[in-house]
Amino acid sequence: MPHIALPAPIPGIRGLMETKPASGRRLSELAEQLLRGESPLSVGERELIAAYVSARNGTRFCTGAHGAAAAHALGGDFALVEAVRQDVTTAPVDERLRALLMLAGQVQTGGLAVTPADIERARAAGADDESIHDTVLIAAAFCMYNRYVDGLGAITPEDPALYDEMGEALVAKGYLG
Repeated sequence: MPHIALPAPIPGIRGLMETKPASGRRLSELAEQLLRGESPLSVGERELIAAYVSARNGTRFCTGAHGAAAAHALGGDFALVEAVRQDVTTAPVDERLRALLMLAGQVQTGGLAVTPADIERARAAGADDESIHDTVLIAAAFCMYNRYVDGLGAITPEDPALYDEMGEALVAKGYLG
């Protein structure tokens, strides 16, 4: 149950953003830039990073929505998204993506948890500076989004089918639609 009065019973972050539309628009623009803008990382990889960080933060709404978006962007591979959530070290992803996901996990722990060894692991696995930058920024932003959603007690549906619909819509329309 939300901790504040919402203008409409809209689930997740969208409902919260309705209370402050100007801020909400900027948060949506940031998500659009991070997850859909120019990047050496695919949309699916970026959504997977967002879902992974959200899962580590225990934010059910964002884990569900971005996990479904990642799966849809990755050709419907829900099993891959679940495997990453369960154990990134054994998930069936390439070593570059594994290193970037592990880097995102360090950012989720705290910015100072990122070490030169984490960066070197990503570089050794084939990540360039832009991929490393984008990973860190997505992970940091999703810590903020997750805290916003959980801190205000956003409406969090239980039905997995709703998240599937949200994920499909995010992939098709992005964050400004």
